[in-house]
Amino acid sequence: MVTGNASENLSMSEVAGRYLAILPDEKKNAAQQEINNFIRWYGGREKSFVGLEGSAVGNYAERLSQTDADCVRKLELVRGFLAYAYKQHWCQENLSVSIRVIKRGKTGRSRAGFVKKKDQKKEPSYMSQEAFNQIEVELKTLKEKRLIVIEDIKRAAADKDFKENAPYHAAREQKSLIEGKIMELEEMVASAVIIDENRKTTHTVAIGDTIVLLDLASGKELRYTLVGPREVDPAKGKISIGSPVGKSAVGKSVGAAIEVTVPAGKLRFQLKGIEH
Repeated sequence: MVTGNASENLSMSEVAGRYLAILPDEKKNAAQQEINNFIRWYGGREKSFVGLEGSAVGNYAERLSQTDADCVRKLELVRGFLAYAYKQHWCQENLSVSIRVIKRGKTGRSRAGFVKKKDQKKEPSYMSQEAFNQIEVELKTLKEKRLIVIEDIKRAAADKDFKENAPYHAAREQKSLIEGKIMELEEMVASAVIIDENRKTTHTVAIGDTIVLLDLASGKELRYTLVGPREVDPAKGKISIGSPVGKSAVGKSVGAAIEVTVPAGKLRFQLKGIEH
C-alpha cells in the first residue's frame, strides 16, 4: 500500500498486539478473546491487515448478530480495535463504521450488524476460477466440520450443569464461528463473478489486469494487480478491485491521471501501463 503507516504491511496479529498493549489489564482479556475470534474468522493471524475491507467486517458483524445473543458486547470490542487501527493509519478507511448497534426491538434484545444503505444491492464477488474452486472446497470442509461440532455439543449437553460445562460452551462458540463463515462463503458463491482469463483485451483497466502507476510526487513506479477481495496479497502487489487505487484505476486508459484520497491526503498518479 502507499499510505502512511499502512506501508508497514502489518499482519493481523501485529496490529492486534499493538492495540492490546495499550489496554488496561481489566479490559485486555475480554478484548483479546473477541479480537482473536475475529482474526480466526477472517483467515488467520498472519493475514495482512491492509487487505481487510469494510464488506468483510460487515459480514462478520451480520453473521455474529444472527448466531450470538451476546453479539453487541463482542462487536463493541472489535469496533474499538478497528477504530484504533484507523487512528494509527494502519488502514485507509475507518472499518469500525461498518459495525453499528441496532436499538432494541419488540423482543427487548439488542442486535448488531452491518451498516447498509436502503435497497443496497449486493456487490459482485470478483474472483478467479481457482479462487472459486477453493471456496467450494472450504465450504465442503466447514460443513463436515459443523456436523462433528454438533455431535460434540450433544455429548457435552449430557451434562446438565451448563454453567460449569466448559466443553459445551466451547463447542457452541465454535459452531457459531463455523456457521458464520459458511454463510459468508455461500454469499460469495452466490454473487461470484469469475474473471475470464481469456477475455478480449481492451485499452482500459479491468479486474485481473496489472497496472503500472507513476507516483507524481516521488517519481517512483508502482505495479499492482487488481483482484477480488479474497485474493488480496499486498506482499505480491495484489490489491482489491474495491480498494481506493483499484476503484480509481478501473476503466482508465494509459496516460490517464489517477487521484486517490487517503487519510494522509490525496495521492496523484499517472497510468503508465496496463498488462492484461
